[in-house]
Amino acid sequence: MVKRDRRIQWVAGSAVGLALLFAGVATVASARDDGADHAAAPAPRTPAVDSADAGFARDMAVHHQQAVEMSFIVRDRTKDEEVRRLAYDIANTQANQRGMMLGWLDLWELPKAAAGQEPMAWMAAGHEGHTKDGMEGMDGMAGTGAGYRAHDGSLMPGMATRTELDRLRRANGRQAEILYLQLMTDHHKGGIDMARGCARLCTVKVEQRLAGGMVESQQSELDMMARMLAARGAKPRS
Repeated sequence: MVKRDRRIQWVAGSAVGLALLFAGVATVASARDDGADHAAAPAPRTPAVDSADAGFARDMAVHHQQAVEMSFIVRDRTKDEEVRRLAYDIANTQANQRGMMLGWLDLWELPKAAAGQEPMAWMAAGHEGHTKDGMEGMDGMAGTGAGYRAHDGSLMPGMATRTELDRLRRANGRQAEILYLQLMTDHHKGGIDMARGCARLCTVKVEQRLAGGMVESQQSELDMMARMLAARGAKPRS
């Protein structure tokens, strides 16, 4: 049991630090444009403060931080190994990705919070000039991202409210497991929409690849969480 508890030690803080270190390497590599003739490649363009690249990095860093927080909460509210293992994986992965995105903003010398810009405004701007046929997968984002009204600490689609987080902190055992899985399901759905937006609108290749990886991994976790909820006699919230 002691060995298992040590395995569940939470390293999200260290992961952020390491990710910030490696983010520079990843961004420099992407600037080479993946071509064979690196010497002839033009200098990379630094994203603008209101670009999709910067907007996604800022917003997804905030979105990820709440996923890490919820995973830390459920760790202390249940002894179920399956849920604790999922929470550990989510916290570790998203803390790493958050560190990368904050590292890019530092490298680009852009603020981590843009004054006067609403969350996900970069996605709304991306709809201009595009037809429905040319924007597969973006329909949902128009409804969930653009025009989303922040409330009770929920700044973006999928984010839990302060009230819901308080409920999770008070829950125990099976009740905590179900609530965590439901909240994280909503959270992943919102995150997938944002990642799809970046995959289409971002211009930094390594960031596009990260966003595409987020879509695949979080969709896989959505399927897993649906099965875990069913095993507990519950289902995702409508």
